[in-house]
Amino acid sequence: MTTRIQVVHGPNLNLLGTREPEIYGRTTLAEIDAELARRAAERGVELRSVQSNSEGELVDVIQRAKGWADAIVINPGAFSHTSLALRDALEAVAIPTIEVHLSNIHAREELRARSLTAGACVGLISGFRAQSYYLGLDAALAHVESTRRSHGKRQRKARGQRARDKR
Repeated sequence: MTTRIQVVHGPNLNLLGTREPEIYGRTTLAEIDAELARRAAERGVELRSVQSNSEGELVDVIQRAKGWADAIVINPGAFSHTSLALRDALEAVAIPTIEVHLSNIHAREELRARSLTAGACVGLISGFRAQSYYLGLDAALAHVESTRRSHGKRQRKARGQRARDKR
């Protein structure tokens, strides 16, 4: 079974590499996407990446992931601090999601320390620049795999119980 991961990049991430490199690093979004694709291909994972500066477009991407993606890796950018719409979309699709941030949001201005979207996510990785994405991909894949393993055990256990009940 092929694992499918939707990567969602929020506002201003298209400027990576030139936007405040002392905070976000010099790695471009194209370089991050290429490395994510390379890592996914090595593991037989299908990966789609989308960037938008529009909150509504990001909601649409999340909603379209339902029924396709096994997990989402999202960097909502500044929308993580303001967007109930993104949080609602993540909760509505119920796809395991890992939130990532290039900078350590807890070491910056107070207004960036709180993420509205993180509450709808399995976990949050913050502060490792481009590596945050790669760790996010690893976390998403580990979560999907552990969920499949435990789901398989429950199915086997339920089949065993039904067989015992028939005796």
